[in-house]
Amino acid sequence: QMQLKESGGGSAQTGGSLRLSCAASGFLAPNDCMGWFRQAPGKEREGVARISASGKVTRYPSFVKGRFTISRDNAKNTLYLDMNSLKPEETAMYYCAGGHSFGSFESCSTTWGQGTQVTVSS
Repeated sequence: QMQLKESGGGSAQTGGSLRLSCAASGFLAPNDCMGWFRQAPGKEREGVARISASGKVTRYPSFVKGRFTISRDNAKNTLYLDMNSLKPEETAMYYCAGGHSFGSFESCSTTWGQGTQVTVSS
């Protein structure tokens, strides 16, 4: 079974940048999709990026496209999320997740990490 652990959260100012990392361990199937999600207080969890097993295909929702970049180093079993031009409304707990299908954020979220807090101040 896959285990996931996020790191790299913290504080940033509006317009700033942060890099999140997610270390994966345990059984990793060759076709595992990986993704990043976030949940702000009082709001539903939403997907912000996902990446195919090979790392060659990525998907972003419009509200982060061009500012967030997801990547993975399969040799290190590590997933990354580079976040630029951060906004205060992006303050949330950020989670990495893994799944067995790249087709949707839902199918890319079978296993979850514990989350890392990101706070963006104005």
